[in-house]
Amino acid sequence: MADTTIFSKIIEGEIPCDKLYEDEYCIAFNDIAAQAPIHFLVIPKKPIINLLSCEDEDKNLLGHLLLVGKKIAISKNLENWRTVINNGAESGQTVFHLHIHFLAGRPMKWPPG
Repeated sequence: MADTTIFSKIIEGEIPCDKLYEDEYCIAFNDIAAQAPIHFLVIPKKPIINLLSCEDEDKNLLGHLLLVGKKIAISKNLENWRTVINNGAESGQTVFHLHIHFLAGRPMKWPPG
């Protein structure tokens, strides 16, 4: 089980967010530290630390998170975006609750960092 994070507080409604979507499995909102003109996060309500801590039972949830992100991207008329999942501190993960970044609105470079 994950420790209390800013994301768990957002899920519980203790901290407000610029919500884009919510259902029984996840919530999506604009990133407050946007790295692109469009930058939103999709996070599971289930407290999963990162991809490494996912189990086989999470496969439907993981697919759902990606499809929710796609739905939001389409609603923003996006055809191109970058999807990022950081796993661990050395990869850039700063909040230890699984989250998927969707970034768009500017050219993306490779390698990313």
